[in-house]
Amino acid sequence: MLGRRSPLYGVNFARLFTIFGPARFQNEIIWKRNTGKSLMKRRLSNNHDVLLVYRKSEQSTWNEDAIYTPCDPLDLPEKTAQKYCHVDADGRRFTLDNLLNPNPNRPNLEYEFLGVRRVWRWTEERMLAAYEAGLIHQSGPGKVPRLKRYLDEMKGLPQSDVWTDILPLNSQAQERLGYPTQKPVALLERIIAASSNPGDVVLDPFCGCGTTLHAAHGLGRRWIGVDVSVQAMTVVSDRLRHNFPGIDFDVFGIPTTLEGALWLATADPFKFEEWAVSRIGAMHSGRYRGDGGIDGTFFFLSDRTTDSRGIVSVKAGRNLNPGMVRDLVGTLQRERQRTDDPTSVAVMICAHEPTEGMRREALSAGAVETFIGPIPAVQILSIKDVLAGATVRVPAMYDSLSAAAGGRRKARTSAGYADPAEISRQRQMLFSIPGGVGPSDTNAEVNAGQEVGLTNGSAF
Repeated sequence: MLGRRSPLYGVNFARLFTIFGPARFQNEIIWKRNTGKSLMKRRLSNNHDVLLVYRKSEQSTWNEDAIYTPCDPLDLPEKTAQKYCHVDADGRRFTLDNLLNPNPNRPNLEYEFLGVRRVWRWTEERMLAAYEAGLIHQSGPGKVPRLKRYLDEMKGLPQSDVWTDILPLNSQAQERLGYPTQKPVALLERIIAASSNPGDVVLDPFCGCGTTLHAAHGLGRRWIGVDVSVQAMTVVSDRLRHNFPGIDFDVFGIPTTLEGALWLATADPFKFEEWAVSRIGAMHSGRYRGDGGIDGTFFFLSDRTTDSRGIVSVKAGRNLNPGMVRDLVGTLQRERQRTDDPTSVAVMICAHEPTEGMRREALSAGAVETFIGPIPAVQILSIKDVLAGATVRVPAMYDSLSAAAGGRRKARTSAGYADPAEISRQRQMLFSIPGGVGPSDTNAEVNAGQEVGLTNGSAF
């Protein structure tokens, strides 16, 4: 799907024509995202996204039934309401359809029925059965009987290439996770239901917060999700486990050993920063420069009813010193004043072992009281510790879905996702899609040119 303001719309449209050929283009679908009618001085307001539909071959799946939407008897289109204008004693809407045969030369179907002799569509036996079932209506003696077709027995209303019935996600939507371009599950369900069958594999090479994977799993499809963002893997994993308890899937392309983590810290410190923040269950700040000393945040319950904030600082280099901890303490004090939250804590994650001087500085920062007792105000974790199972010492730390829900309640503006413009400035982009990944490859280390990804266990 190409966004309404995407500068890549024309470029990608041309690329798709080159890849698939113009003969494979099926539809340009308009999804009305909102109803904004702000006055524009030089142009009309933007309120839609565009979906470009291509098919690989004539054998591609197309489920016609999936493009119908159920009729709402209380909100019918004008033409549908005029057509189904009759209502029976049970309150069911129906229309009267023709029972005459379009071919008058059918002697075997000519007979008298309810006092009217005609060439009918059905045999006399079938007509009698329909009459006894209450499906034949005669408005008066000698009038030509007609067939009652009920609205609730129809497939529904067929969709056009303009979709206005799927609402966007507002700021308080239960689905909303704070991802900048998040789409509603209903939108992806319609796309997947129309273009695939249960058991088919759905690939989303830019899976973001996992809406496609959520919809695919709910519809009984297998799936593969890929994204350049390590943070996305944490959010999607939390989302899938929350909505489908007991779900089985593999995450690959991110470090699982100390050697892999140290390689990433050297090869791409920004990507290491994002991975380290997500590894302890926090949310990345979405910035790689000018972040005010805060690489990530998390939330936890400090007194059973109040959520407090934790900030995270990541150090990927080998040169570590106590001054880094003192800087983090200063950042923590600033954030406590800004948020009026004296129980906020800070965590420093180091790729290499911190010095004793750093640990002493952390201890000198004191502790905060929580309902489980005092916890260190400043905590230091090495990646070696984290991979061995060490975690942040806080009570009831929120996962990404709980944090998003808390953000909706408090109207937090920080989304916790990398700004696409910031991602584009990174030194290394990992844009190739690994293929043919089998069970033995699912714990592979990060390698140059490989994205992070998820796959449900039955996909291969």
